[in-house]
Amino acid sequence: MTHEEKRVYLIKRLLAEDSQYQGVVIPNTQENQEDLLRSLMNVRPPMPVNEEFLKLQDEYLGEESEQRGVVDGRTLPPVQPGGRMVLWQGDITTLKADAIVNAANSALLGCFQPLHSCIDNLIHSRSGIQLRLACDRLMREQGHEEEVGKAKITPAFNLPARYVLHTVGPAVYGRVTERDCGLLASCYRSCLELAVENGCKSIAFCCISTGVFHFPNRKAAETAVTAVRDYLAGDSSIEKVIFNVYKDLDLELYRNLLQV
Repeated sequence: MTHEEKRVYLIKRLLAEDSQYQGVVIPNTQENQEDLLRSLMNVRPPMPVNEEFLKLQDEYLGEESEQRGVVDGRTLPPVQPGGRMVLWQGDITTLKADAIVNAANSALLGCFQPLHSCIDNLIHSRSGIQLRLACDRLMREQGHEEEVGKAKITPAFNLPARYVLHTVGPAVYGRVTERDCGLLASCYRSCLELAVENGCKSIAFCCISTGVFHFPNRKAAETAVTAVRDYLAGDSSIEKVIFNVYKDLDLELYRNLLQV
C-alpha cells in the first residue's frame, strides 16, 4: 500500500466502527483526509481493535514521523557546560528521549476534542490508538481519576520516545496560590521519580498547566526550574532534563531563569 492508501484504509475502518458515520464521504485532498483521520482517532473510545488495523496504523504513523524528522535528545547541548538541564524549542512528539511528559487531564485518556491544539491531543494522535487503550487499562486498575500532581507511565508506541509520562497539573482560574505551586512542583517530582524507577536517563518536560489550565507562564517556569534543580541536587541517575517550549514567550522565560 502507498501512504495515501493506508490513510484511506484507516479512515474507512474507523468509519465502519460506528453507525453514526454512515454517509460520511472521504474527502479528496490530503489535508482534509489527514484531519478526518486524526479527528476519528481523537473521538474513538478505548475499545478493542484488530491486529491488521494496528499494523497499518503503525506503518502509517511511522512514515509520518519520518517525514517530520526526529530530534535526538542526546545531541542537545546543556544550558551550562557539564550541566544536565537543556532548553529546546520544538515539537515534543519529534523528540527522541527516554521519556516525554504529557500534560494530561484527570481522566488520563487523552483529549477527545477533534483536532484540538493541546499537547495531550497531539501526543495521542501521533502515538496511535494504543496509547488511549494503555491509559484506559491503568485507569481501570486504579479505579478513580488521576490526582493532580501525580504521574503515570506508558509506552510511547509510535513516538520516537520510549515512554510517555502522564501528569495532571493544577488548573488556575484566579490568583495563583502556594498550593497551586506545590501541586505543579509535585508534577515535576512525580515524573522524575517515575522516570528513575523505569531506568530513564533523559526526560523532556512540556510546560505543564500553562495551556487550557491557565497557570501563568512565568510562575510555571519558575516552579518547574526550581523543582527540577532541587531534584537533580539529590539524584545522579538522570543525565538530561529537557525543558521543551513551544511559544517564544516561554523560551524567553526559561532563558532568563536558566541564564542561557
